[in-house]
Amino acid sequence: MREISIQLILQEVEKLCVKANTELRGDVLSLLKEAKRAEKKRFSAKALSAILDNAEIALKEKLAICQDTGMPVVFVEMGNNVHIKVNITKIINEAVKKGYASNYLRASIQKDPVFRNEKLAYSPAIIHVDIVSGSKLKITVLPKGFGSENKSKVKMLNPTSTLDEIENFIVESVKKAGAGACPPYFIGVGIGGTQDYAGLLAKQALLMPFDKLNKDKKLALMQKRLIKKINALDIGPFGFGGKSTALGVNIKTYPTHIAGMPVAVNISCHALRSASITI
Repeated sequence: MREISIQLILQEVEKLCVKANTELRGDVLSLLKEAKRAEKKRFSAKALSAILDNAEIALKEKLAICQDTGMPVVFVEMGNNVHIKVNITKIINEAVKKGYASNYLRASIQKDPVFRNEKLAYSPAIIHVDIVSGSKLKITVLPKGFGSENKSKVKMLNPTSTLDEIENFIVESVKKAGAGACPPYFIGVGIGGTQDYAGLLAKQALLMPFDKLNKDKKLALMQKRLIKKINALDIGPFGFGGKSTALGVNIKTYPTHIAGMPVAVNISCHALRSASITI
């Protein structure tokens, strides 16, 4: 059994909060640059230039890429041979609070979701813990801004739904989002499981690299069709039209009940932010 120190987890999660909020992932940055090179519309190209300039300044000055530093969503893969003396949820929430507060990241958490009487806070985060084989601990921080989270959709389709009906729901979800969630978008799609699990799959799909093909050939073809259909909407960067309404679609699936077809769409703005570490 391998014991991992509480202090090490605290330090690393705090660093992840800063990195995720100030540094775009490599795949995201690469696709934004590619979109800028390919864009022919003047204002759309200017919008993409502004996005890239903003990312460069954020990285250089260690400033938040966006003023909405999101609801911190944390994914934990904990090896079954790992031992931690304190509940890992407690450790992560403490680290998130410190990481956000110490680095001037915005407090966005309303602890009273109904009556909204509480002072805004830095935590708690949304934490998903998965027990895996081995003696390592992988932690991923995904700050999810609510400009895009508010545009996400889930629908319980009929189990007899065709591929076209599934794809139409996904495209329609992006169409309804319009320019309201800061495109170009990155789209995570979850299909299967239950209503709640499909939503988790969609969020996990945002963590998959967007510059690589899905290992499942059928899903890879589906993703290609969806990108083509979504970009045909001509919403474009910040709503100026153009080639890139979305820069990527990732699909993650899970077995489901014979009587159902849960489909969830989780939309991310152009500033898709996440950072991971394996201890």
